[in-house]
Amino acid sequence: MPEAPITPATVIELLTTEHILEPQGTIAPDTDLFSMGLDSMAMMQLLLQIEERFRLTVNPAEMTRERFATAGALATFLGEKRRLAA
Repeated sequence: MPEAPITPATVIELLTTEHILEPQGTIAPDTDLFSMGLDSMAMMQLLLQIEERFRLTVNPAEMTRERFATAGALATFLGEKRRLAA
């Protein structure tokens, strides 16, 4: 059975249900996650959840602001990692 795709919606769900971010409003796929409170501590929590939920390991060198800027960017990055790992 193939794994469900990693979409901006699944990234947003992960960020909110795991209380990595506590947004005052809605997070859209292109919302700047850093402006919503994504900081170094939240990124470490996020990495643990990515490993657990998506079974992907993100190396520190891959943790660029560009890749983690939005749920859309992060979903694209994680989807590519999954495709390359398959």
